[in-house]
Amino acid sequence: MNSLYDEFRVALHSVWTRRWLVLAVAWGICILGWLAIASIPNRYDSRARLLVDINEILPDDPQGGAYGGRQRIDQIRETLTSARNLEKVAATTGLLPAGAGEREKAGAVAMLQKSIKVIPQQDNIFEITSSVGVGSLSDADNAKLASGVLDSLITVFRDDQLRGGRMNAREGLKFLDAQIADREKALREVEARRAAFEAQNIGLIPGGAGSPAQRVEAARAELGQIDSQLVAAQAQLAAANGQLAATPATINVPGMGSVGGGVARQQLAGAQNELSSMRSRGLTDAHPDVIALKSQIASLKAMADREGAGGGGGNSQNPAYASLAAMRAERQATASALNARKAQLTGDIARITSQQIQNPGIAAEYDRINGEYTAFKAQYDKLLGQREQVRMRGDVQTETDAIKIELLDPPTKPTSPAAPNRPLFLTLVLLAGIGGGVAAAFGLAQVRTSYATAAKLERASGLPVIGSITEVVTPERHVERRKKLVWLASGGGALVGLYALLLVAEFIQRGMVA
Repeated sequence: MNSLYDEFRVALHSVWTRRWLVLAVAWGICILGWLAIASIPNRYDSRARLLVDINEILPDDPQGGAYGGRQRIDQIRETLTSARNLEKVAATTGLLPAGAGEREKAGAVAMLQKSIKVIPQQDNIFEITSSVGVGSLSDADNAKLASGVLDSLITVFRDDQLRGGRMNAREGLKFLDAQIADREKALREVEARRAAFEAQNIGLIPGGAGSPAQRVEAARAELGQIDSQLVAAQAQLAAANGQLAATPATINVPGMGSVGGGVARQQLAGAQNELSSMRSRGLTDAHPDVIALKSQIASLKAMADREGAGGGGGNSQNPAYASLAAMRAERQATASALNARKAQLTGDIARITSQQIQNPGIAAEYDRINGEYTAFKAQYDKLLGQREQVRMRGDVQTETDAIKIELLDPPTKPTSPAAPNRPLFLTLVLLAGIGGGVAAAFGLAQVRTSYATAAKLERASGLPVIGSITEVVTPERHVERRKKLVWLASGGGALVGLYALLLVAEFIQRGMVA
């Protein structure tokens, strides 16, 4: 314990004997450090909060287009600090002088990009921070510039969004018009190629819309439906035939003469007149209505023959039989029409299949042309729909505020610098200067070979020390030492006073900004 105490006393004595070195080093470090701190400009921060609301009058694109609300907000956040906007901000705030070159513009934009931070707080709320510290400006100007940058940025952003939405709509319409014109030209070329191919291969390409494979598939699908309908029609016809066979053609009415004997002939005459009318309209014997009417005429002729010339006294035509006969004729006509359509579809399928087998290259080329036409037509129709949607959105942005920008918190007016913390830095430099002076004195004592006590000399030399001579201070020496101590105290006090003066100047400067 005594050894440690002795070492401390020795170190303290070695520093005290070199106290002027301590003071000089402290002054040097403090002066250099305080000059470095003074060269750092004060940085002032200003903050503001924005609410960006997308007025979605029209629904979003179900496929997630560029006009979706979320995508629009992300795009706004990215373009808020774009180079174009920052260049306008630099020009309005005076950071760019009139007639500035491209290098100066790039430097001002780069400085603002480092100074402005956009922090999303929610999906559509952003906090914007501006940190400004220009060395050539005073603290008051830097504080004013920090809030002015945000004011200008918000103003430029609002104006840009109001004009940008309409410009984007016009540019989108221009782009879509060009694409539509290209697709229309391609459609016309494909149509011309298809027409030329059909003209070169007349009789080898079946008529109708679509490719041969598509037409065969459609015919087979329709044929399946006709088969099921034909089965039902034949069943209904068989049922009608059974009912007609079980129903008498005439019935005996007591007390009735042969007045009603000419009913069948009257119906036969009406049916024949109707048949003549159909033929005058150009209907052929293959028409389903003509076939049904002929069947009905045949039935009526049989009934008229059974009635005889004047009737049998009390017999009359059975109304149920006539109704069943008409129903049977209608069902026969339906079954005949279905059979005719089935035969036509079967023939078409056979003909198309035969042509594909005989001319596979022509069919494949025709399918390829049709596929190309279908693809271009689908693209053309899709572009037309997109153009109409973009046009409607442009109209909405022209008539209403599609993007609403609300300033939740206006830019703050900074009254104190955010950085650097000068009082703290001044204090740290003072402590570093004092510490550096003490360290320099102690290090010099370790380098030079001197012994503060007799015991230390004895340990270092290994020889016994007979004795030591105490310093005798004369009155003149004592006065001189006191004078030097006053000078030392004055030097240290001046250093501390300068530190205090710098602190006072810092707070006065802050008060002037406020």
